[in-house]
Amino acid sequence: MNVNEILIKPLITEKNTMLGAQGKYTFKIDRRANKTQVKEAVEAIFKVEVTAVNTISVPPKSRRVGRTIGKTQAWKKAVVTVRPGQRIELFEGV
Repeated sequence: MNVNEILIKPLITEKNTMLGAQGKYTFKIDRRANKTQVKEAVEAIFKVEVTAVNTISVPPKSRRVGRTIGKTQAWKKAVVTVRPGQRIELFEGV
């Protein structure tokens, strides 16, 4: 899998913004990606040293539109911790 296919998009929420002060950044990732691939992708794209990667599989949720009940798609996210003193500039100023 290519490093550009592993990271889909950054997740910018209030909770994730507070985690950024601790050097932790959250990304939506490909469901087939593992921790090692995520670490290599972040280090290659953002030129930072990753110390830890935590992955979470988010289950689908039931949604109702009119009479029909459907489900959202399951997805996967990763919380990446970078070495103290380093930052990912993508998240700064948000």
